[in-house]
Amino acid sequence: MASSTSQAIAEWAPPGDGQPPPEPPGWGERIYLWWAEFSLQTKLLAIATLVVSLLMTGITFFVLNGIQRDAGMNDTRYARDLGLLLSGNVTELVAQGRDRELATVAEQFWRSRSLRYIFFADPDGLIYLGIPISASPVSGDNDLQLNHRLELPAELPSRPENALIRQHLTPQGQLTDVFVPLVWKGDYLGTLALGVNPNDTALASAALTRQVTIAVFISIWVLVILGAVFNALTITQPVKELLRGVRAIASGNFEARIALPMGGELGELLNGFNAMASQLEAYDAANIEELTAAQVKQQSLIATMADGALLLDEVGQIVLANPTARRLFRWEGRNLEGQELLNELPEIIANELHDPLQSLLRNIGESNDLRCSLEEPTRTLRIVLQSVRDQSGETLKGIAITVQDLTREVELNAAQSRFISNVSHELRTPLFNIKSYVETLHDLGDQLSEEEKKEFLGVANSETDRLARLVNDVLDLSRLESGRTVQFEPMDLRPAIEQTLRNYRLNADDKQIHIELNTDDELPTILGNWDLLLQVLDNLVGNGLKFSRAGGSLMVRAYTWPDSCKMSPIESSKSAPHCEFFSPLPKLRVEVADTGHGINQDDQQHIFDRFYRVENAVHTEAGTGLGLSIVRGIIEKHGGQIRMASEVDLGTTFWFDLPLEQTDADELIVQSVRTTRQQEQGLEL
Repeated sequence: MASSTSQAIAEWAPPGDGQPPPEPPGWGERIYLWWAEFSLQTKLLAIATLVVSLLMTGITFFVLNGIQRDAGMNDTRYARDLGLLLSGNVTELVAQGRDRELATVAEQFWRSRSLRYIFFADPDGLIYLGIPISASPVSGDNDLQLNHRLELPAELPSRPENALIRQHLTPQGQLTDVFVPLVWKGDYLGTLALGVNPNDTALASAALTRQVTIAVFISIWVLVILGAVFNALTITQPVKELLRGVRAIASGNFEARIALPMGGELGELLNGFNAMASQLEAYDAANIEELTAAQVKQQSLIATMADGALLLDEVGQIVLANPTARRLFRWEGRNLEGQELLNELPEIIANELHDPLQSLLRNIGESNDLRCSLEEPTRTLRIVLQSVRDQSGETLKGIAITVQDLTREVELNAAQSRFISNVSHELRTPLFNIKSYVETLHDLGDQLSEEEKKEFLGVANSETDRLARLVNDVLDLSRLESGRTVQFEPMDLRPAIEQTLRNYRLNADDKQIHIELNTDDELPTILGNWDLLLQVLDNLVGNGLKFSRAGGSLMVRAYTWPDSCKMSPIESSKSAPHCEFFSPLPKLRVEVADTGHGINQDDQQHIFDRFYRVENAVHTEAGTGLGLSIVRGIIEKHGGQIRMASEVDLGTTFWFDLPLEQTDADELIVQSVRTTRQQEQGLEL
């Protein structure tokens, strides 16, 4: 209260320079500010208490005042009766001049505590007997201040049958004056004056009236204050605590509790609130855990999506961007929250996305789909825009954008188109040749010699073989890419290598190419498919002989090779490169090296692509262009990779690794460890 008044006074502090200071608030305004600080409930209670207290005080005052008036009237009647009684006893004595007896009777009456004085005056008002009386005016400590002459009322002689009564206030209190005319046998003898003291009961009742009136007023306020305190302690305080608890619960603080030792219905209410808060806290904890799990799941799902995901607010600002979207648009490490999407996108995509995005932001349409292309690196993106609305479906809450990288799909479609085109072209050429020679034999068979007919039939047969090889290669490639499971079994690769070299021995002799096999006498057992590996060796050896010059050489090597070995594939004619056994799973490495034309760097990047033939750029050897693609597919089915190294005019080396059977792999590991220890011991010696 005092602080508020001080604040109000502070508001009247002098302003800055150049302005006259305003007058400080007066007492009326201070009282108004003090009154304004109370709540409406307190104001109404104070006003009601004031009205009730004033009403009860007034009623008490009027009742007691009436009682006091009745007491005063009784005093007046008593004074009149006393005066008439005394006058009746002394009138005869006054008339007969019996002053001594008069004084005795007066003395007896004066001894009563009710009389202050008794005076006897003649008709002129001259006092001839008085109790008490002195020769001079009474003053000082005496009870009365009187002269020897009474100032008698003028109407007194005219009303001998009635006494005259009046009251006046003295320093000792209120005094009742009684004037009784003394009449004897019709003659007016003088006046009897009595001073009657006020009744003690009447005096006490007057004081009691004041005290009771004040006590009633104060009692009402005390009762109201005590009731307010009791109400605050037993009702208001618990209600306020309950209100604070409800507000805390409403704000989400389910840990709020009310610790008041209350009994009865209020205690049950507070205990019920605490029980409700505990249940809400448990429910909130369960919900938070569930929501957290759902949020983590959602974030994990968004973060691991293969497609890019963006979430915009209702004005087109970025709210969320998953890692895929950041990678596609090169946003790694940037804080994009609150940024305009169109300002962060590459210009070519921003231009294409502008109109569809603005349409959705203006509530025109629900979704949109478009394709965009990026350069450096070249990418094809599909961008799907979907509006996000509230439950009513009327208010736009944001835009969800999905970004799909279609680069691989586009490349596959292009590769498929090229594949179909190449297959069509490769099929068309031999079919056209076969058809041409067969039509010639059919139409001009009578005109051709036997040698020409044999030549035509030989060409048709050769083209038929070429067509069959192409179809077989396409079927092999299709089977490899179909995902069909390949059966593997333990096998020795050396017989397959020897069989392949025997098949090409005559071709090698015709071209004067030296074939060399460099393997251990016993190779470790591998896990593989005989037919598929035989096809790999057939393709690699066949290509090596096809592209080698006359007088060249072709060498096939097979040896165990750990994963972490250091190698120089170009040096295929030398001994196997040095190898340190760091890997627990050695493999069998197969190398096919020739001394042919070699392959330049540009062609090496596409050598395993479908229908890619180096002879188009280097020489004119026939082929389908599918052989190395089939080889790569077979090796990948075996869990390995085929690699190559080539130098133009020096030759080419292809190599691949095959997994060993577990027993042979364990034996090789033991052998390698034993060899390493022997070498270490030899070094120590």
